[in-house]
Amino acid sequence: MPKAIWILVIGMAINVTGASFLWPLNTIYMSQELGQSLTVAGSVLMVNASAGVIGNLIGGKLFDRIGGYRTIMIGVSITMTSAFSLAALHQSFTAYVLLLIGLGFGAGMMIPCMYALAGAVWPEGGRRPFNAIYVAQNVGVATGAAIGGFLASFRFDFVFIGNGLMYVGFFLLAFFSFRHLQVEGAQTTTTNVFEQSEQIENKKRYHALLLLCAGFLVCWIAYAQWPSTISAHTQDLGIPLSYYSLLWTINGGMIIFCQPIIKFFITRWVHSLKAQIYVGVSIFMVAFFVLAQAEVFTAFVVAMVILTIGEMFVWPAVPTIAFKLAPKGKAGFYQGIVNSVATGGRLIGPLFGGIMADTFGMSALFYTLVVLFLIPFVMTKIFDRSIPHLSFTRDEGKKSVS
Repeated sequence: MPKAIWILVIGMAINVTGASFLWPLNTIYMSQELGQSLTVAGSVLMVNASAGVIGNLIGGKLFDRIGGYRTIMIGVSITMTSAFSLAALHQSFTAYVLLLIGLGFGAGMMIPCMYALAGAVWPEGGRRPFNAIYVAQNVGVATGAAIGGFLASFRFDFVFIGNGLMYVGFFLLAFFSFRHLQVEGAQTTTTNVFEQSEQIENKKRYHALLLLCAGFLVCWIAYAQWPSTISAHTQDLGIPLSYYSLLWTINGGMIIFCQPIIKFFITRWVHSLKAQIYVGVSIFMVAFFVLAQAEVFTAFVVAMVILTIGEMFVWPAVPTIAFKLAPKGKAGFYQGIVNSVATGGRLIGPLFGGIMADTFGMSALFYTLVVLFLIPFVMTKIFDRSIPHLSFTRDEGKKSVS
């Protein structure tokens, strides 16, 4: 990879490591230290994610207006200030909520710029720069969750301070290195999402994507329970924070190191993207069934291992299908829909899980999610019924029609 991509990869890893100090522990802190219910904690995380969505929209717009370097510097300045303020004011629930909004907004501004810069500095790399950024994110998740849990086992204050220090590191890297990543043509003309949706020429493909994403949303609602209700549930069972954080280290490590195994399995036995989703969702169901029985840490480890295997099947398949569905010139818009649905799942998931857990208990929540996974099965089955001329075989390099 070019040097510029390595700089972006290092920057993304540092950025996500800092964020991962805190996000798996938010629900635990609000419920255990600030005395809030899981419903309230879920509502706060929903607001945090909403701020991230707004940050994404504004960050993308600013990238087109003033460039990636300036936008990233604004975003990291907001997150760095919010992180250190949180270290000083985390005993106040009101301040905690407001500063989580700042963290979500600032981080949201940076992510689209990182991806846009990756594509701009290595356009001939195809999907490779984006894959590199994705791997860097998982390295950050694994590293940050492990360190954050270790720090929290001493004092929660250390988590907030460590979060701020990681953003300082990212600020310095961006300040000295990212300004040299400015490229001609980075500031491209974009079309408003609503205007773009009105101009979609092939409504059958668009409707197919929406059906597919309805199932994708359910997957993300379930997945969002891990950093929210499940984190608090492990504390109620007396599992140490450092052990819970280790679950995310396992998740990130598997995503990084188990790709060859998953690739071999898919190449040998799974011959279409739809089959890939069926397999992944089935594995998700098993993971949440195990969770419904889990009372000791080893059971949560087993559930996380199963969940991660399912994730490696489903998460890459949906954007790939979106690419195949997209008419010429609409690939970015279709990918934007997929990412918005994933964010929507992270928005709805904590609140849905908090209400279910507070009202009916954790076991009822897990069994409900197992049943809800039938929705992705149905949506995957029917989404392409109006476009039978399109093929979704895994090994197809291009869309079968223009």
